[in-house]
Amino acid sequence: MTKQSSKPRLTSLAAMAAIAGFSATLATAQERVAPIELITTTESYDPIRYEAAFMIAERWRELGFEVSVAPTEFSTALERFYDQQDFDATILGWSGRVDRLDPQFFLSTLDSRQAGLSGNNPGGYDNPDYDALLDEQSREFDVDRRQQLVREMQELYKPDMPLVVLFHRDEVVAYNHTTFDGFEPMAGEGLYSEWGPMEAVPQGDRQTLRIGGPQEPDNLNPLDSTSVWGWKWMRLYYDRLVRLSADVEPLPWAAAEVNAIDDTTVEVVLREGMTFHDGEPLTAEDVAFTFNYYLDQEYSYFASYTSVLDNAEVVDERTVRFNLNEPSASFASITLSQLPILPQHHWEDIEDASTLAPEDIPMVGSGPFQFERFDRGEFMAISRFEDHFHADEIAVDGVEFIIYADMEGVYTGLQTGEIDMTAWRMEPGQIGLAEDQDHLTVVSVPDFGYFHMTYNLRREPFDDRAVRRALAMASDRERMVDVLLEGRGEVGSSVIAPVNTFWHEPFVERLDFDMDAAREELEEAGYSWDDDGYLVH
Repeated sequence: MTKQSSKPRLTSLAAMAAIAGFSATLATAQERVAPIELITTTESYDPIRYEAAFMIAERWRELGFEVSVAPTEFSTALERFYDQQDFDATILGWSGRVDRLDPQFFLSTLDSRQAGLSGNNPGGYDNPDYDALLDEQSREFDVDRRQQLVREMQELYKPDMPLVVLFHRDEVVAYNHTTFDGFEPMAGEGLYSEWGPMEAVPQGDRQTLRIGGPQEPDNLNPLDSTSVWGWKWMRLYYDRLVRLSADVEPLPWAAAEVNAIDDTTVEVVLREGMTFHDGEPLTAEDVAFTFNYYLDQEYSYFASYTSVLDNAEVVDERTVRFNLNEPSASFASITLSQLPILPQHHWEDIEDASTLAPEDIPMVGSGPFQFERFDRGEFMAISRFEDHFHADEIAVDGVEFIIYADMEGVYTGLQTGEIDMTAWRMEPGQIGLAEDQDHLTVVSVPDFGYFHMTYNLRREPFDDRAVRRALAMASDRERMVDVLLEGRGEVGSSVIAPVNTFWHEPFVERLDFDMDAAREELEEAGYSWDDDGYLVH
């Protein structure tokens, strides 16, 4: 019998070992996807966002992600989101202030040039085609052509899913009509608008309007605040050149005239006899200084409004010329309605306004009310400025804002007469109770702001478009509206709300809740699941 060679056997074993080693290499290459921290507000501040985060996390875990929910105090969440950009995904909101019915602001929240620290695009979305369209629509004066561009922008960004518009929540608020009446609620703002205190009519002896809300301003620095709570208060004691009506009609305010000289030159003539609260006259020098000062400071909150401005110059004591670097369809109506007029004599020696300590912030404006007091976490007060040109039209002698720990405290304050109106939406369970109270009037208006979940596109796994799309499809927004809002709202689809019908694009890709479609999206992008059900790539 011929002795069999062992060489082929050795070769076979070596080949098997090589194959096994190759398979092991493949296995180790499939790493688990990075864990996700989902930041939301605390339950006491906003139970809706709090519960929404846990709803989302539950479905994301089902999809194979490792997720932790981090309830965070509101101002801290803002700081992590804007100032530090230290987040994976965050649930916050953009308020529907009246100026935002013009699409410029909401569209600019996806502008790559606003992706720096403290900018309005903390998620870091970067799409040159989108940025180009943003500039083009901003320059377009033909409203139908601008509408077309705005709708094209919504179609362009949506497949990339840089954020999820969770829902538009109806603004349901209430006031005590036995103490004050005369309010005209505004879409997106409810009762706590800049016009509210100027419209309120006392129904009894007390003439000081008391407002209650669950959150204080992040600060009262007009060159550092990024919170609606800060600006809703400050705009009562700072004047703007233009104020916007509820229909977004620009009404001359500190300006007596606004004249377009040509496509890139706008001249404003100021009212006569205006003064700041310290008695100093308000002149064209102050207005030109204000706009140039905002350009020079590293403050991104108004960047979408000021980006077209090259400079402001004084023509004479009451006339300011604004020189634009390109035509702007919204400059006269929107930009001029947003920047507060600062007294040059208080601000000109402040080199970096963002570093001011609270006690060093000049609280001097020229608005219809003047600053009186801010007790952090408790109370704010302003009084009517008797020398203001609109003072004779204001029936209240001042406004007090009481800061509560949560909406339960706000509602109790409304019931007991401690406050006259709510500054923030009532919780669904409070609405029916308020409607049964004879002394309360409940008001509901649609919101063109939105609650959003923004991904940090600079971090894994959110740098992968397929992951972002899958996570969006694994977020049951319909349930949030039906269960959490009790139907008082609408599922989000675009950064331009459906109620803003002229600018909204109704046919954008929706990515509705569909767990099977979410898994399919991930599989097509090369993801799979390990033996423990975790997503690997």
